[in-house]
Amino acid sequence: MRTATVTRKTSETDVTVSVNLDGTGKRSIATGIGFYDHMLEQLARHGLFDLDIRTVGDLHIDAHHTVEDTAIALGEAFAKALGDRAGITRYGHAYVPMDETLSRVALDISGRPFLVWKVAFTQPRLGEMDTELFWHVFHSFADAAGITLHAETLYGTNNHHIAESCFKGLARALKQAVAIDPRQAGSIPSTKGTLV
Repeated sequence: MRTATVTRKTSETDVTVSVNLDGTGKRSIATGIGFYDHMLEQLARHGLFDLDIRTVGDLHIDAHHTVEDTAIALGEAFAKALGDRAGITRYGHAYVPMDETLSRVALDISGRPFLVWKVAFTQPRLGEMDTELFWHVFHSFADAAGITLHAETLYGTNNHHIAESCFKGLARALKQAVAIDPRQAGSIPSTKGTLV
């Protein structure tokens, strides 16, 4: 089982994330931000990752530190659980329709963090979460996990659907990319011989 637990404690947040990449989608998530919890639940359920996330943050200021530090810890946990990345498929992609919305996510577990974000929102908040923070989630996660990540909403009007289709797309693309490819025979999927 590819598992990891990461704790991140600062003067602004106290975060603990546990992940099992070979899980069944079991999840227990509490960040203090309802909409963020809902999105992280999508990641677990549709990626079939077991996730346990506990964050206590300075929400009396705003959601920024809580959202960012949770995403950093989550990315670090994924990287730790992947280890040397031997045998993985490495690449993943997904198109996710959600009613009137269609989003596409493609990624490479490359060891080279990068984010391309072509997602726009027409309202400033969803629940208690500023919509500008969704970029921060994807950026912080990709950076900490060492993933090249492209996310784009091709079309859509409902802001909830736009956000959720991106998280479901991330889940499905990650599920594909972290899967063990039996033809790799445990080798690193790179001509360089390393992905970290």
